[in-house]
Amino acid sequence: MMSATPTRTTGPGRDTGIRPTLAELVALRDAVGRGATARRARSGVRAQALAPARGHGMEYAESRDYVAGDDARHIDWRVTARTGRTHTKTFQAERERLTLLVADTARSLYIGTRVRYKSVQAARAGAIATWAAVADGDRVAAIRGTSHEAPVPPASGRRGALRVLHALAHWYAEPPLADDGLAMALEHAARVARPGSRVLVLADAASVVTVPARRWLALSAHSDVLVLLLSDPLEQAPPHAQLRFAGPSGPVELDLAQATQRARWEDAFAGTLARAGTLLQAARVRSTVLSSEMPSGLWLPMFGRPRAV
Repeated sequence: MMSATPTRTTGPGRDTGIRPTLAELVALRDAVGRGATARRARSGVRAQALAPARGHGMEYAESRDYVAGDDARHIDWRVTARTGRTHTKTFQAERERLTLLVADTARSLYIGTRVRYKSVQAARAGAIATWAAVADGDRVAAIRGTSHEAPVPPASGRRGALRVLHALAHWYAEPPLADDGLAMALEHAARVARPGSRVLVLADAASVVTVPARRWLALSAHSDVLVLLLSDPLEQAPPHAQLRFAGPSGPVELDLAQATQRARWEDAFAGTLARAGTLLQAARVRSTVLSSEMPSGLWLPMFGRPRAV
């Protein structure tokens, strides 16, 4: 495992780029903005968000106060006549959507050479997704690949967001001692996500290629899945020079000006990233590369939101 220190810091205890802080993740709410907040009925109760109809029926659920924009064809005339207020019917497909974060915590994420570690970028991207989901009226949950730790259960609002942010700050502070891999995380996710869920996977490309295509297909069959492939500039464009890294057994020197060494490096990083993209495309899963020096919310338009900084 290589280790390097990011070239930018912003002061002790604040966004050093090495470990994410809860304060840093909470502050990213301002980067997301209000956006499309959940509608509220006249009674003050949040209206349920329309989930994608992936195999759902349209069974009647309940009647509630009519809100501007509701389909007039669903007005409940009997309740309207009884109460004197216009009511509309809601159906089973209309419910609070779940946004689920799947966190890869492989050791290969806890490195960085520009701006921040890949692990910190993962935490920040997850925080932005969390705040965007809350602004959209979703419930949020988070999970990682371990049998030793319970997932963050689905919850809505600020309380749900803070639970997820606490987990992200903890998981990405340093490599967890118990990590059973991305495959286990996705296995758990398939049980938690219900049809119509929005799933964001924060992962290293090397982890993605270890997961069989059938598992990606199973997850994407009923949920909208987006994978952020975390990367570092040094991995994709190393200099033609001799570099020294900290390895498990001591310092490791690589001469990347030497053709054989450079070819191995390119296969291990750029090659793995390309293979991960091909695998996900074949499984009909959207993905994008998020390098550690990029704005943490650059991918957000793919999540159905305006870009965050």
